[in-house]
Amino acid sequence: MSDTQQRKPLVEVKDLKQYFDINMGFFRTKPLKAVDGVTFSIQKGETLGLVGESGCGKTTVGRTMLHLYKPTGGEVFYDGKKIETAEDIRQMRKKATMVFQDPYSSLNPRMTVNDIIAEPLDVHRMYATKQERNARVLELMDYVGLNSEHAARYAHEFSGGQRQRIGIARALAINPDFIVCDEPVSALDVSIQAQVINMFDSLQEKLDLTYLFIAHDLLVVRHISTRIAVMYLGKMVELAPAEEIYNRPLHPYSRSLLSAVPIPDPKVARANKRIVLSGDIPSPLNAPSGCPFRTRCKYAAEECAQSMPPFEEVETGRFVACHRLAYID
Repeated sequence: MSDTQQRKPLVEVKDLKQYFDINMGFFRTKPLKAVDGVTFSIQKGETLGLVGESGCGKTTVGRTMLHLYKPTGGEVFYDGKKIETAEDIRQMRKKATMVFQDPYSSLNPRMTVNDIIAEPLDVHRMYATKQERNARVLELMDYVGLNSEHAARYAHEFSGGQRQRIGIARALAINPDFIVCDEPVSALDVSIQAQVINMFDSLQEKLDLTYLFIAHDLLVVRHISTRIAVMYLGKMVELAPAEEIYNRPLHPYSRSLLSAVPIPDPKVARANKRIVLSGDIPSPLNAPSGCPFRTRCKYAAEECAQSMPPFEEVETGRFVACHRLAYID
């Protein structure tokens, strides 16, 4: 992955916007700006971790990229081609797919494991005979560590970790190049999380996959990501290589997020100063003017209320959106 910077991006989004009209009563609606002008790219073979607290728009970014939601604005490019028409979306979905957050609600309880995993094969007509279909299902089950006798059983007969493996096998069915992993381990026990993360790692090497890995657990993201992007209230505030974000976060929000990560070494943990943010997260329906983080930021000044800081490259490969970067100690 060392030469990823020289390649063209596999996936690119420019100024992506996703607004939802919320009914305010008396025939009035107001736009909820779930994603508001997000720009980034993902190189082939890398994992981009996307983090932020609940409600910041992470999942909406992933779903809008795959056109599960029609973008309100902005552009999505896949393998250099702009995704616009229904045919573009159909072709992209043969190469890009998603692993959903909740393994309990994302699997159809009326279908056997065989039929769940084979559903993408059925949709895209990717087999000639029933034997070919079944052989492919067994191959996919082997990839994710499930036994062949599991094929005739139903999803409710499995644990959370096994269900998530079924969901991952389904995502792999179409031989994708790109997978949006939407908090794929957040519903699992901690002991199972490491197994699933390691499986994502080995599948990436084996099948040359590219991931957008959405999570709120920064330790999980650090383990698997090449680069990490931090979101706050629909906007991207920092993007940098994973180790740089962990060792030297620049944006005040990134600093606060990382100060909350548990450290296993007691001496280091005692020396680590927790940065506690004051105030509550503003509602995306009534986001503050200018920089959305300014109401909780101790460095905020008048200019932060006037305009949203540009998301710009401040060091090689490192992007930050902050007017007050020079004043942060």
